[in-house]
Amino acid sequence: MVATEARVIDQVVDTARYPLTDPASGAWQTAVSRARQELRADGCSVLLDFIRSELRETLRAEGAGVAPLAHYDVEQVNAYNIPLDADLPADHPGRMILERGNAFVARDRIPETALIHQLYTSALFKRFVAECFELSELHEFADPLAGLCLNVVSPGMEHPWHFDTNEFTVSMLTQESQAGGVFEYCPNIRSGRAENFGDVRAVLTGSGDRLIRRLSLRPGDLQLFKGRYSLHRVTSVRGETARHSAIFAYSERPGVIGNVERTRQLFGRVLPEHLAAAGRAVRGDQLLD
Repeated sequence: MVATEARVIDQVVDTARYPLTDPASGAWQTAVSRARQELRADGCSVLLDFIRSELRETLRAEGAGVAPLAHYDVEQVNAYNIPLDADLPADHPGRMILERGNAFVARDRIPETALIHQLYTSALFKRFVAECFELSELHEFADPLAGLCLNVVSPGMEHPWHFDTNEFTVSMLTQESQAGGVFEYCPNIRSGRAENFGDVRAVLTGSGDRLIRRLSLRPGDLQLFKGRYSLHRVTSVRGETARHSAIFAYSERPGVIGNVERTRQLFGRVLPEHLAAAGRAVRGDQLLD
């Protein structure tokens, strides 16, 4: 099994730059060190050309093949993904209504042979990502829908400003849009101790451009991101081509399953595992969400 997994990684990943099978190598240490520095500085690191160049069309085609299976729904949300009628002060940023028009393909609809699935379940990949985030280990979500998913942003749609519920996110663009679809983020705009509602409000009202950074992502780049503390969005997609990105969901602890309401919102359905796990979630901080 170890030899087979190493062979898969060698075939999929540009191991000259990212030797996942050789943690003692200089290239491994260089890649991990750079990612750590960037994550400490502004909560984001992009590992360029992580996937072998000759496989980028395969990566794109596999995503495009399952994209029609995405659950699609345009809905009104806020940056915290809390109820719109929450009891908040009149000037609170959580009262600002945004339109979310992106869609998600759930894990159970992504073939195990897909490149993103092979990466997600790889122990070598998980070890490398954990080292970049300076964590002792990572576990796949036990959630049968949200563990691995494909995010689809169709022309005319966007993924509005929001915070992640997980402290860190691993993602990979698989298909570029013709125009728009830019990833924007506000590094460490809040912390586990301070919400900084004033800065969040400034970004949402269009007066906080000084806080925003923009990334030019390409298919096959691996993005490591601390989205719990950095407000972020994908701008409106323009042209005729949808933007696709794979989201690899990991946690520091095993057995993580999404809550029922959020799962139904993202995937249009829940499974017995979600109902059984209801009420067992443990919060890691006291942020609004």
